[in-house]
This record gives sequence, C-alpha cells and structure tokens, in this order.
Amino acid sequence: MHLDVQDLRNFYYRSTLGRAAQKTLREEIAQFWPEAKGQTVAGFGFAVPFLRPYLSEARRVVGLMPAPQGVIAWPQGMPNVSVLCEETLWPLETGHVDKLLVVHALEVSDKPSELLQECCRVLGPGGSALFVLPNRAGLWSRTDATPFGYGRPYSQGQLENTLKAEGFVPERHVTTLYQPPSERGVWRKTAGMWERLGGSLRIIGAGGVVMVEATKRVQAPRGPGVKEPARSPLEVLQPKPSAKPV
Repeated sequence: MHLDVQDLRNFYYRSTLGRAAQKTLREEIAQFWPEAKGQTVAGFGFAVPFLRPYLSEARRVVGLMPAPQGVIAWPQGMPNVSVLCEETLWPLETGHVDKLLVVHALEVSDKPSELLQECCRVLGPGGSALFVLPNRAGLWSRTDATPFGYGRPYSQGQLENTLKAEGFVPERHVTTLYQPPSERGVWRKTAGMWERLGGSLRIIGAGGVVMVEATKRVQAPRGPGVKEPARSPLEVLQPKPSAKPV
C-alpha cells in the first residue's frame, strides 16, 4: 500500500524527525554518488528530497512519482521536474538514465518484479541504481510513525537476492539511520551521536534503512560468431606461381 504524497511531504519537510532522516540519508547518498555532472538523474517513489544536490550540475533531473501515491510540484521556486506515472510504465527512454534512486517504492509495490524490470530498462550502460528500503532488523520498520514503517522491510541479503533475480548486480551496501525514530527532545539532541556510533560499531544494532547500489547485468553474446571459412595452413605456406607454364 502506497503512502499518500502529502504524508511523505509533511514527514520530510515539516517534522523534526523527517528533516533529521533527510539529512542522514542525503549524506549517505553523497558517499555513493558525490557528483553527477552532465548526467541524467532520476528518482522513483518519493526520492525528490534527496535529488536537490544534483539539480545544479546534472544534465537532467526527473522525479517520478507513482499514481497510487500522488504527485507534488518539485522543486519549489524552480521549474517543475516531477511527473506522475504508472508504477511499471515510466515516461523515460530505454537506457538513458545514469543514476536512479528508488525510495519509498519497492517495499510498497504490488508488482515488485515488474517495477525492477522497469528500473533495469531505463538504466543506461555504466549507470547505477541505488535502492533505499526499510531494514527488517531495524527499529524504523517496527513503528508506523515514519514512512519506513509501511510495506515489506528487507534485510540486506533479501534485497540483494531480489535484485539479482531481476538482472542487477549488487555492488555496494550500507545501513544507516541508527538514531531512534522518536520526536522526543533527548533523542533529537543525541541523533548525531547515534549515527556516528552506529556507523563505527555496527554490532550494537542495525540501522533503520538499508541501501544497496546495483548495476545492470550485461549478458554475454550467445550463439556462433561470424561464420568465415578458415584457410588451410598448408595453403598459406605453399607459394603460388605467378604465371601459367607454357
């Protein structure tokens, strides 16, 4: 079940917890993708809060929002780049996306396999997709106070196996959002400490979000190559007369 776009907007832009989550996730995404100069960057689901750093340098930025969720104009005060689309039919050409960010999408999709096939279709050669999902072992998936408490949470292994089954090759992964999913002042004041501690000592607990970067698998060519008759080695070595004998 998709969350309403208004609820997602209110969480990330109007709540203290949402703004803290946005900051933490943005920093992690920047570790995967520090720049996108001259590239096409797309986000599906509700990825727009994390696409802003690429607006100034990317050749094109597109925010794709599924119809069951709804759409909002984004970014404010600038030409709109968000579009409403079908979950498994995007208005993008095949193989033209360099970076694809998928947030609040796969875990709530009724057609996860078809969705991943569409992700694979639009991704270009050398491009990468970054999937951000609730971590099954984390605290954030156990409360409906945030958008990460809805849908099907994944473990890192489950997500990577799902991606492999649909033609992706997982490359890198990370867990984040170690701060408790609470608006209480004591947790907000110590959020940075929890993120630093969780990132350096991951054994103390699991982060609320798992991120996996993946590339599109390139299939090896099948079948015989160009058929060309091989010349006999003896034929190559034997000298040929330059003229016919009289």
